[in-house]
Amino acid sequence: MYPVDLPSVDDTELTSASENYLASLNATPPSNETSEKSAITPANVSQFHLFEDDHPDCTVLALHPPHDPTQVLALYLHEKWWRLDDVLRTSSKSRSGLQPVQSVTERLIVFLLSRVVERPQSHGEVSFSPHPRTESCKVLWEDGQAVGFYSVKHKGKLCDSWSSRCYLLPVLDTVLVRPSCRRRGFGLQILHDFCSSFSSEDFLGVSSPLSSSMAAVIRRFLQQHEEHRERLYEVEAPGGWTQRRNIWLNIQLGFYASEQLAPGITGGAALASVSTCNSNAPLATASSRLCDMNQEGSSPSSGTSGKGCSSAAHADVLDFKFPDRPRNVGGKIRSKKPRRENTGEMQKRSKRARRTSVDD
Repeated sequence: MYPVDLPSVDDTELTSASENYLASLNATPPSNETSEKSAITPANVSQFHLFEDDHPDCTVLALHPPHDPTQVLALYLHEKWWRLDDVLRTSSKSRSGLQPVQSVTERLIVFLLSRVVERPQSHGEVSFSPHPRTESCKVLWEDGQAVGFYSVKHKGKLCDSWSSRCYLLPVLDTVLVRPSCRRRGFGLQILHDFCSSFSSEDFLGVSSPLSSSMAAVIRRFLQQHEEHRERLYEVEAPGGWTQRRNIWLNIQLGFYASEQLAPGITGGAALASVSTCNSNAPLATASSRLCDMNQEGSSPSSGTSGKGCSSAAHADVLDFKFPDRPRNVGGKIRSKKPRRENTGEMQKRSKRARRTSVDD
């Protein structure tokens, strides 16, 4: 059995176990070693803070090699050290496909996928920031492994902790598929699950700005599911009509850069990704919200996220979406006011960047 299959622990128990072990380690450092032959000493152990909101705090201990504090080898759970790859596995056959996140250990898996399993490869690139502890998420399981996840801002949920604004429609906020697990249709599977989960809603949002890979995934999805073309909008919180624009219409009008919809990625849009199926994967330390998906060999950049995964597989990443810019159509700058196009769908702009990394 793996940690996610064991009896659930709460925030307090997880934090208490971490603090007790760390105190004991500082008093009399144990001599035992991990399977990677890294001695467990206070210098090799660090604390992860799992959630964006830290009241009460929730921490877990991570073991890293002495020469590289950015790589995570193991985590301390249920009074023992577990290899990173094992924390992302399950022995339960009922965990298959997209499953709601309910336990603290499942939220730890979301944290590991978005923050730990892969770090940005170049300067200026950033990873996901921690999610709130109450974030609505689903983990994507395939062949006993966690290969991705997505999160949703529900209609009526507060947009932030400092205002009274609430979301006016459900919004797909974060999407992530592990790079080594892409181009297998998981991005399309996530979009289908999101749309099906809110079948009674006339309109659904995708957090703005759209990344190139996300635009490609959505285009592929809408080519297959015409019934959703008038439902999906790129939105900025809280999602009023002045903060929405119809994604299918914008694709037709060429509002997303041409390289975003290049033939090479139409068959497999890029969903968020943050991991290689490798227990030696490095720790991501930067914080941000949205990751673009680029071409092969790239990694999450400037913003934020299945199969039997291969640790050697290339990484197709969904990066931060392109920043807002004046839209030029026929040589004229488009007005911010919605125009009555032939489709009657054109709505207004949006801007807020969130997390996204995927590849279909």
